[in-house]
Amino acid sequence: MNSEDLQNLREEYSKHALDEKEVDNNPFNQFSVWFKEAIDAEVPEPNAMTLSTVDSESKPHSRIVLLKGFDESGFVFYTNQASDKGEEIKANPNVALCFFWIELERQVRIEGTAQKTSSQESEAYFKVRPFKSQIGALASEQSKKVPDREFLENTFRELEQKYSESEVPKPESWGGYRILPESFEFWQGRRSRLHDRIKYELSEGNWTIKRLSP
Repeated sequence: MNSEDLQNLREEYSKHALDEKEVDNNPFNQFSVWFKEAIDAEVPEPNAMTLSTVDSESKPHSRIVLLKGFDESGFVFYTNQASDKGEEIKANPNVALCFFWIELERQVRIEGTAQKTSSQESEAYFKVRPFKSQIGALASEQSKKVPDREFLENTFRELEQKYSESEVPKPESWGGYRILPESFEFWQGRRSRLHDRIKYELSEGNWTIKRLSP
């Protein structure tokens, strides 16, 4: 594909609109409405979200993680807390999330701070994960160098056999993070790139709402 072909790749968004006079005053409620609509629209993995962190050299890093719970206390995901993302959050808890639901021509951007979930909350979620997902978490020292794929698969098989008839212990470094939002942006694609962008910002415990230029 040449540059001209790439530049001509574009879609005209026209499915929905978003008006600041019609959104919920509470961004968590607005997110809940949109999240349900993404589920109803059968968006593949609607809980997939980009998590962006910053390392000690102020270099940004992004990856996809899965949302496993949300309410007004925040947005929760689980991972190995000794991974690169865990070390970056430890050094700088300021993070950003982004959901992209192309089927609805929508994005939701969230910025805030991350804090670890309680050990009890992490333990409870680990216990309801599928057996092989538990084994996978135990087998992987996330972000650490391994010699090859065979090493991972052999480790997995050994642990799978070891715990075939007993409870899989949660790895000490495995747990959750809760993102405490300070701002939300709801983005709705529109024709001619005149997209709707509605932003919520937290100020002294209250949410203010404004429209942004696309």
